Amino acid sequence: MLIVGETGTGKELAARAIHYLSARTEGPFVPINCGSLPDTLIGRELFGHLRGAFTDAREARQGLIAQAEGGTLFLDELETLSSHGQVALLRFLQDYEYRPLGAARSQAANVRVIGATNADLAELSDNGHFRRDLLYRLNVLTVDVPPLRARDDDALLLAQAFLRKFCDRYETSQRSFHPKAIEALLAYHWPGNIRELENLIHREFLLADAPELVLAALPRSAPAERRVILRRRADAPRAVPSGAAGVKFRAAKARAIAEFEREYIRDLLQQSAGNVSLAARLAGKERSRFNRLVRKYHFNAREFRNPAQSPGS
Repeated sequence: MLIVGETGTGKELAARAIHYLSARTEGPFVPINCGSLPDTLIGRELFGHLRGAFTDAREARQGLIAQAEGGTLFLDELETLSSHGQVALLRFLQDYEYRPLGAARSQAANVRVIGATNADLAELSDNGHFRRDLLYRLNVLTVDVPPLRARDDDALLLAQAFLRKFCDRYETSQRSFHPKAIEALLAYHWPGNIRELENLIHREFLLADAPELVLAALPRSAPAERRVILRRRADAPRAVPSGAAGVKFRAAKARAIAEFEREYIRDLLQQSAGNVSLAARLAGKERSRFNRLVRKYHFNAREFRNPAQSPGS
C-alpha cells in the first residue's frame, strides 16, 4: 500500500489506523524513516544479521522486517531511499523472502508493507530517480491524504480536538476559541498542514492567559485558492442546495464537493488557457494530481486554449 500527501497531513496516522483497524492489530507496527537508513547498512537494517557475520557482530540482531513479523512495516519518506535500498526492497517484495547477513538460507516473512511519500514517485521514476518496478510493487492500493486547506472545516474540528487534548494533558479547565480565532482558522491556508496546526494550538495554549484563545500570531489573509472558497461560501445561499432535499448528508456533501471541484478546475483551466502545469501551480497542487482531477471531470485542456495560439505555445 502507498500513502501519498503533503508533509504534515498525517500519513503515519493513516498507516497506524490501517494497521490497528485490520486483522493485524495484535502484531507490531514498525515505522522507519527511509532517509535515516545509511546506504552501507540498509541490508543489515532491513534483514538483520547473525552472530559473527562481520567484525563486531558479537550477537545476532533482528532486522526491521523480522521485527514487524505478523504486523506492519511502515516505510516513510520513500523518495529518500537510495538506489541500493530500492533494489533491496524490490527483491524482498517480489516473494517476501529475505536472508539475514551471514545466514545460509532465506526466511519467509508475514508482514504488510505500507510506504508513504510527499513526492510524485511517478515523476521521479520518469526522471530516473526512483525505480519504476518498485513503484509498481508498492502502488497496489493508494491512499491520497488531501492537504488541510482542501478539507473544508477540518481545521476547526482538529483545532478543537487539539485544544481538548492539551487541556487534559496540563490538567486545566476547558478552553475555547474566540470568534475571530475561528474565522482565522478557517481562512488560513495551512502550508504545514495538521502538524503546523497542532504546534500552533500548543503554543497559543501555553501562552494564553484567558479562557478564550485569540490566535493573534495567525495570519488573517488567505491565498487565492482559499479566498475563492471563502468567497463562494459567503455568496452561496443559505437554503438547502437544489436537489439535496431527501438526500442523506454524506451523499449531499459528496455532490457539493464534486460540484465545487468541477467549477474550480474549470475556472483554473480558463485562467491558464488550458496550460495544465500553470493551472496546477495556481492551485498549489502537483501537476500529476491536478491532472487526475482534470481527467476525473472529463475536461479537455485543449478546449480552453486560445485558438490564436500555436499548438506548442
